[in-house]
Amino acid sequence: MERLWGLLQRAQRLSPRLSQTIYKRVEATQEGRLEEEEEDREEGAEPQTHFCHMELRGPEPLGSRPGRQNLGLWAAAGRRATPYLVLMALLIFTVAFLLGYVAFRGSCQACGDEVLVVSEDVNYELGPDSHQGTLYWSDLQAMFLGLLGEGSLEDAIRQTSLRKRVAGSAGMAALSQDIRVALSSQKLDHVWMDTHYVGLQFPDPAHPNTLHWADAAGKPAEQLPLEDPDVYCPYSATGNTTGELVYAHYGRPEDLQDLRARGVEPAGRLLLVRFGVISFAQKVASAQDFGARGVLIYPDPADFSQDPHKLRLSSHRAVYGHVHLGTGDPYTPGFPSFNQTQFPPVQSSGLPSIPAQPISANIASLLLRKLEGPVAPQEWQGRLPGSPYRLGPGPCLHLGVNNHRASTPISNIFGCIEGRSEPDHYVVVGAQRDAWGPGAAKSAVGTAILLELVRTFSSMVSNGFRPRRSLLFISWDGGDFGSVGATEWLEGYLSVLHLKAVVYVSLDNAVLGDDKFHAKTSPLLISLIGNILKQVDSPNHSGQTLYEQVVFNNRSWDAEVIRPLPMDSSAYSFTAFAGVPAVEFSFVEDGARYPFLHTKDDTYENLHKVLRGRLPAVAQAVAQLAGQLLIRLSHDHLLPLDFGGYGDVVLRHIGSLSEFSGDLKARGLTLQWVYSARGDYIRAAEKLRKEIYSSEESDERLMRMYNVRMMRVEFYFLSQYVSPADSPFRHIFLGRGDHTLGALLDHVRLLRSGSGAGAPGAASSRVAPGLGFQESRFRRQLALLTWTLQGAANALSGDVWNIDNNF
Repeated sequence: MERLWGLLQRAQRLSPRLSQTIYKRVEATQEGRLEEEEEDREEGAEPQTHFCHMELRGPEPLGSRPGRQNLGLWAAAGRRATPYLVLMALLIFTVAFLLGYVAFRGSCQACGDEVLVVSEDVNYELGPDSHQGTLYWSDLQAMFLGLLGEGSLEDAIRQTSLRKRVAGSAGMAALSQDIRVALSSQKLDHVWMDTHYVGLQFPDPAHPNTLHWADAAGKPAEQLPLEDPDVYCPYSATGNTTGELVYAHYGRPEDLQDLRARGVEPAGRLLLVRFGVISFAQKVASAQDFGARGVLIYPDPADFSQDPHKLRLSSHRAVYGHVHLGTGDPYTPGFPSFNQTQFPPVQSSGLPSIPAQPISANIASLLLRKLEGPVAPQEWQGRLPGSPYRLGPGPCLHLGVNNHRASTPISNIFGCIEGRSEPDHYVVVGAQRDAWGPGAAKSAVGTAILLELVRTFSSMVSNGFRPRRSLLFISWDGGDFGSVGATEWLEGYLSVLHLKAVVYVSLDNAVLGDDKFHAKTSPLLISLIGNILKQVDSPNHSGQTLYEQVVFNNRSWDAEVIRPLPMDSSAYSFTAFAGVPAVEFSFVEDGARYPFLHTKDDTYENLHKVLRGRLPAVAQAVAQLAGQLLIRLSHDHLLPLDFGGYGDVVLRHIGSLSEFSGDLKARGLTLQWVYSARGDYIRAAEKLRKEIYSSEESDERLMRMYNVRMMRVEFYFLSQYVSPADSPFRHIFLGRGDHTLGALLDHVRLLRSGSGAGAPGAASSRVAPGLGFQESRFRRQLALLTWTLQGAANALSGDVWNIDNNF
């Protein structure tokens, strides 16, 4: 470059203008070099210049021979400069192209099949201490997978399952301190603990629960041995009850209606129901709605694998499960249980008023053999040996439940990595720590994965990684009593979390098998989950990703994988109560449930045998899924939340309502309001999608504004017109109560059935069976649903001047 610059300078000096320098040929000079002389020269001489073998004089008249020699010099200089000019032009073009290419790849990350799906070339900046430069998604993915361990997972699962850790016990207190120390040893910005004082229910060792045959007068006679006497139903009503026994299948509302239709009345009797399909709480709530006096719950062999080579639950074992139709402390509904604060003496409406008790398959078989009446339908038949499965009624039984309530301290443990750009937005991942029994599958797996994710992200921070948004790692207490720890924390910080929590990822029940993969989640996360499944290898299908595994039998991957959030999951509380999108991953067995969940046999050894030695690989796959999901959610410039997914949900549900438009019209009623609100939401979602598509990702203020609107979509579906204390699950799609779309649909169905006694899901709104269609109730339900949906559309639209609420 210096040679080129000098050449150009000398060419300028040789242009047709007055010059003080004359060059003449010096024959005697070796190699014909030029000698430079100056007319009117001042002191000193200029150094010799090795230029060319010619003599030039200037200035000369135009057209003279020296002028033609000057032109020849220009041509020679041009020929010498041409290669350098070409090289400089190529260099400038290459640099400009690379800068434009990098900028283009960063700004067009939303130009794929879905506007909100970020491409794999998204760049990520490292922290100020890093010397590695810009990282792309593939770099972050490689860093995470390289640091994620596998051997430590298996050992942590084994060690955790060996520790006694019932909520409120001394063993749990010791484990809590160990977890806190483990988090404090990592490179986290904050580690702390929250303590809540909650009402838990435990069996009374001095007065155990009992089951007796009863005589004609209802007095207890011969006692039936409870083979697993420590197993109980937390939050069952206490006291004694007597009644004839009736077999009621799974205890669903439709089962009880079918029972009544066959001439067997459930009211005033004890119900014998099978474990599974719905939760213990739902079984007891349905029995209570139909007037039953008590419930006995047993595990039927038909609900587990029939493969003789697979492990089975012992016929002497009973299954544990709480019966509060809700989450959190039922004695402080809607309020956080901090510092033993006293609230008005109110109880959750989800607490049952009838007793419930788990029993073993052996005791259930004995009871079934005593039943009379019609034979149960074929689909109700189980696999208890020697049992005819009649509906009943049978002999009288006397059930005594003596559980006692105790104020119990529970502790949630937190660790945080602060975000660099949006530290006030939290991506939360949590796992239940407590367990009624060994709890290997129930909570030991989740706790081990949580600790491994903390260690892995801490190592990434040590290597210079810093997420845009804060990562919050939480170990929950009180999970076996109905997500008590998670719900109390949500109640305590609800006004903050709905503004700051982006997504919750639950690690509970993560490994219950290895044949199929399920994701129980909000529609906002379905698209992102599908993308992550393509990045994770299947733990039991070599050479395939998880996505390829699930589409092998069903091309519609989401129909194979996606499931609704169950109430007994902490993820449900985040979504239905707090309005935060959530997901819970589970590997399960094909066609059969894990037989030892919620029993004393949920040990590391049994879980290892059920998975045939693949426990470490399956747990590793869950950790990879969760970790890559956390990276995308915490570090993408634009949150990968598919807010348009709820448009499909609305269309599907409204389509079900449309079947009854003729029946409503005959009564002078219409669904037009909810149709209008549905249209407004879909249009608002499409408008926001187009705005994001046409925006520049480099505009941080604009990206944050879009992110805030997207992350609050779930919250918009919490009805603002009902009290959180009376209806804690205010979500109109996932919640429970008269404000939900499901309750409205159940009510509208009464136009044709004429009675609510057997409407499927009638218990979802806890309305007494037997009431028919009520116009006033319909109008109220329609108003609650319409204005919640309209509010979601308005919030998604943005500013008030862009909103039109005219129906």
